[in-house]
Amino acid sequence: MSRPIEFTKMHGAGNDYVYVNALRFPIENPEELAVLWSDRHKGIGGDGLILICPPETPEGDFRMRMFNNDGSEGRMCGNGVRCVAKYVYDNRLTQKTVINLETLSGIKVLHLHLGADGLVETVTVDMGEAILADRSQLATPDGAMREGRVENLGVCHQGTFVSMGNPHFVCFIPDVESFDVEREGRALEVAPVFPERCNIEFATVRPDGSIRMRVWERGSGITMACGTGACATAVAAHLTGRAPERCDIVMDGGTLTIELRADGHVYMTGPATKVFDGTILVP
Repeated sequence: MSRPIEFTKMHGAGNDYVYVNALRFPIENPEELAVLWSDRHKGIGGDGLILICPPETPEGDFRMRMFNNDGSEGRMCGNGVRCVAKYVYDNRLTQKTVINLETLSGIKVLHLHLGADGLVETVTVDMGEAILADRSQLATPDGAMREGRVENLGVCHQGTFVSMGNPHFVCFIPDVESFDVEREGRALEVAPVFPERCNIEFATVRPDGSIRMRVWERGSGITMACGTGACATAVAAHLTGRAPERCDIVMDGGTLTIELRADGHVYMTGPATKVFDGTILVP
């Protein structure tokens, strides 16, 4: 017998997911449902599925599970955590404006900024410290790469590896607007040097100091925005002398402000937007 599941469609800078309050509606097969529901022609449509779950630690207020549109579970989603913050506050699951959210990449601290209507408008996320060396995510002797070269399937690019809990390879190129992100990103994602596959960012520094970035996300393909990717791009730009500690990352779906603070943490500020609520039947 089918049962109804309530969901909310939300996006952060165009990076859209289907959100389910798993405290009310436990999901037993999220990998399968992520594929079905993400289909933009036969399903709800989105970059994946995000479940809002009870915490597993005393420090956590809520826990997030995120599934890409191919059914794989992701460790972290910067745009997703902002939307989770909006969901739990606007739906009165909490009155806190500072929330500790558990993810597979650790607890993220979310600072909520309210609009005139009393609802969450933007969120600043303490994304923690960027990881520049991780041999589980990058198969080099030291697990690091700065302005190094990666080649696969006839595609070769110079870039910098940055992990925000999930792996990113950031490539600075002259003109990202006309660039073939699908062809180049698809090849680099599965390069042998990335044991867990990799998110690939292509970026161009603009004359005004902002950075135009487009992304190929592992497990999802081209998306309108990527929060962890924006953070990784800002870190790579600063490491290579292309940007100061604070800059705007302009993506297809919107702009995020990234700040590298003195404590070594990366802070991301951006919007969280509700699109609609709905109910879907699950067998």
